[in-house]
Amino acid sequence: MTTTVPPSTAADAAATTGLPARSLRLLSAAGFISNFDRFCIAPMLVLIGTHLGAPLATVVLAASLYYLSYGLMQPVWGLLSDRLGRVRVMRLSLAGAAVAALCSAAAPDAPVLIAARAVAGAFFAASIAASLTYVGDTVPAETRQRPLSGLMTAFALGTAVATVVAGVLALYASWRLVFALPGLFAAYLAIALRRLPEPEREPAGPLLAPIGVVLRSGWQWFVMAVAMLEGAVLLGFLTYLAPALEAHGAPTALAGAVSALYGVGSMAAAQSVKRLVGRWKPARLILAGGVQMAVGYLVAGLSQSVPALIVTALLLGGGWSFMHSTIQSWATGLSPTARATGVAMFGVALYVGSALASSLAAGAAERHAYGPLFLTAAVLTVPLTAAAAVGRARYRAGA
Repeated sequence: MTTTVPPSTAADAAATTGLPARSLRLLSAAGFISNFDRFCIAPMLVLIGTHLGAPLATVVLAASLYYLSYGLMQPVWGLLSDRLGRVRVMRLSLAGAAVAALCSAAAPDAPVLIAARAVAGAFFAASIAASLTYVGDTVPAETRQRPLSGLMTAFALGTAVATVVAGVLALYASWRLVFALPGLFAAYLAIALRRLPEPEREPAGPLLAPIGVVLRSGWQWFVMAVAMLEGAVLLGFLTYLAPALEAHGAPTALAGAVSALYGVGSMAAAQSVKRLVGRWKPARLILAGGVQMAVGYLVAGLSQSVPALIVTALLLGGGWSFMHSTIQSWATGLSPTARATGVAMFGVALYVGSALASSLAAGAAERHAYGPLFLTAAVLTVPLTAAAAVGRARYRAGA
């Protein structure tokens, strides 16, 4: 067995979250830097292509392969986490991510940058899932959503900061600095996380045994299906907020700033979610999130003006905090003996749904048919919300 979590006196210091404040800060920092690194490249693609003398289609591969390796490595890190431990895997992955990010900053040409970004995505893929799993291991189910909401706030902040700051730093300093910063921060965290106690877990069995545990659970399959639809409806269509604004004449900087308000909405709503956990049933939180998402997409479907899409970005961020944190909390408790693998498979479903939706919607975006595109997302929010809310209510009743 691994070492246990700190004595109860440490937990008492963070009664509002059920997790010691220092532990929550370290987990939040790991998730923040993972999201920053994942989202920082999009505002810099044109600038990087110009500096490296590479066409945009080539430079885009640096982002595409990053996302692909990020998604494919989820189950690998999940298996390793169940076998080696949450903290050990986070430290190992962050050390590798630091090297890959610094290689990205020093890349002399596009092929080296593409390779370095693919490796960075593979290593940064561990941080968020491992953070969520750590909370699942150490916090009782009835209070788990509070620290999870805190983590979601940090993750959203990483997304928002990357979207806004990366473009500014790349323009007025250097795009290489944007890659170097998360590399240095990841190196620091790989060392700082040694202070994070390893939670108890079941003794390691055969390497692939956790996958069997996860795939034998009917509820795990159901939640993965919900996650795939959620990834499609929210993350897939969210991709087109900035292009919709640009298609209507908004400057790129303004379009990026409006998209970043998604993170602001998510952070603000996360504070409400923390207060409502325990007072509202999970199905009600999901319903509240679904309503915000549907209204947000409806507004965007009717108008792609700057004020309309500001409202949409804020509502989608709020919907994410209410709905996703609730479903994520549910996912952490489905396979306790293979928790990391279960959370990783949940993540794979989420990212696959996002990729499918963004690909299928590309044709409409090319035709600038953003109104029908966002109205489709609003319609799809209805079955997503119904399935998630009804399923969570039945699971609770049967638990």
